[in-house]
Amino acid sequence: MEVTIALIKDLREKTGAGMGDCKAALTESQGDMQKAIEYLRKKGAAMASKRADKIAKEGAIKSSIREDKKTGIIIEINCETDFVSKGDGFQNFAQSIADAALVSGTDDTARILDSKTKDNLSVQETIDGMMGSVGEKIEFKRAKLIKAEDGFVSSYIHFGSKVGAIIGMKGAYTKEAGDIGHKIAMQAVAMNPISVKREEISAETIEKEKEIYREQSKNEKKPDQIIEKIVGNKIEKFFQENCLVEQEYIQDATKSINDLLKEYSKKAGSELDVKSMVRFQLG
Repeated sequence: MEVTIALIKDLREKTGAGMGDCKAALTESQGDMQKAIEYLRKKGAAMASKRADKIAKEGAIKSSIREDKKTGIIIEINCETDFVSKGDGFQNFAQSIADAALVSGTDDTARILDSKTKDNLSVQETIDGMMGSVGEKIEFKRAKLIKAEDGFVSSYIHFGSKVGAIIGMKGAYTKEAGDIGHKIAMQAVAMNPISVKREEISAETIEKEKEIYREQSKNEKKPDQIIEKIVGNKIEKFFQENCLVEQEYIQDATKSINDLLKEYSKKAGSELDVKSMVRFQLG
């Protein structure tokens, strides 16, 4: 079979490989599309073996949410260089992996790697193909699936795909509620909270913070009788800075996230709340 430009472009669209690699694959397979895809995957698998000792510290954070908005997933997939990670080919590839991970219904990396993409290849085979295309080590690092049976899932991936978050909300989905969920995911990305609510922070963490504040107060020669009050005030400040719903809203410093939720709940006549949060930052 003749290796035409149209055939080369078709293989490129299916695999994300470069035009030269696609031409070589089709030439080797005598124009057979499936054999050409297999050729690129084998090249990627061989590349993985050669570059096993390389460090894949760049890459992308991507999310995917089901149409009913009840389930969402966030993933991190790595490559070696920022140059590759910024390319449309890698970004589209990373999103396709997030979409496949969502369909798999799990955040177990081994099971995701065995699951199928829309091209009926396994995720691992798709990764192998991309390695063959870009000539770099690519790793599927992690994933986290969240469900919101009594609400919906929102997400925000910051420009450049280096950091992102998904949020599980409690409450009926409306366009406005979805917009608030998106803004709260943006808040999580910008302000990096350690929990949604203060009750989720371990007693051990709180006690460690208290001990630090006590030592600071003693070093500042504060009177013993007011040290515990100082510690209490600083712990409250710690909660306000580190608990998502207590943080100052980044788009309006006069409000907290709790205030934003209460305003909407009162207007809509139904509760809107944050139930879960996952934030991934590259590396």
